Amino acid sequence: MKGYIVCVYESINDANALKDYAIKAREAVEKYNGKFLIRGGKKIVTEGQNFVRTAVIEFSSFDIAKEFFYSKEYQEAHALLKNTVVRNHQIIEGN
Repeated sequence: MKGYIVCVYESINDANALKDYAIKAREAVEKYNGKFLIRGGKKIVTEGQNFVRTAVIEFSSFDIAKEFFYSKEYQEAHALLKNTVVRNHQIIEGN
């Protein structure tokens, strides 16, 4: 089964930090052959909270998604967001 990173942002306090993170995170996504399915974009909230941004990345397996998240490359990118965003982040197995 495939693995997915699902991330919804409640707030973004530093757009420049997010841009720097995106550049570095993309390198890690590419290394692990991930595919961005969603990166922001137009949305309509039909129920629940209006999050400011959503990202979904698909990987070939749940284990690869975990490897990506815990990798040195991604953790370096992740550190760039410290104290700049509030987000909910999950690794999910799916079809």
